[in-house]
Amino acid sequence: MKILKIYMQNTTMKKLFFISLIAVAFLSCKNETKSTEATGSQVSAEGPERTAKQSDGLTLLKGDFVYYDGAAVLQTHANIYGVFVTDKMHELEKLVQEYKTAPTDMIPVEIRGKITDQKDDKILWEHKVEIVEILNVYEPKKEDNDVVKLSE
Repeated sequence: MKILKIYMQNTTMKKLFFISLIAVAFLSCKNETKSTEATGSQVSAEGPERTAKQSDGLTLLKGDFVYYDGAAVLQTHANIYGVFVTDKMHELEKLVQEYKTAPTDMIPVEIRGKITDQKDDKILWEHKVEIVEILNVYEPKKEDNDVVKLSE
């Protein structure tokens, strides 16, 4: 009988221990979520912490630019954008001429622009961009020149 009492006490203690352990773990997770929200460590894209450049609706794009035969294209690591032919696009074309060795060379650039997916009669690419600001034009790296020329 004495052994049964000790066993019952131990199983009751084990149950209480596991229940309290689960309760502490659950409450700790709940407090962690509250503390993250209370400190405000998550910055919203629409919050007041945004700078003026982040609030102007423009997107920063880095990629390879080419303008040939009346059509302009910007190829980023994720997408290919048809570029609207505007004064800024012509300004960018003048800047990239310095680095071109052939008319179809793609030159690395960094721009800010307005992205749209609206239908256009001239630009048939799904994604389109209007260049608003030219940030940088980079000299192409020799090892990135992977164009195969079939004839001279």
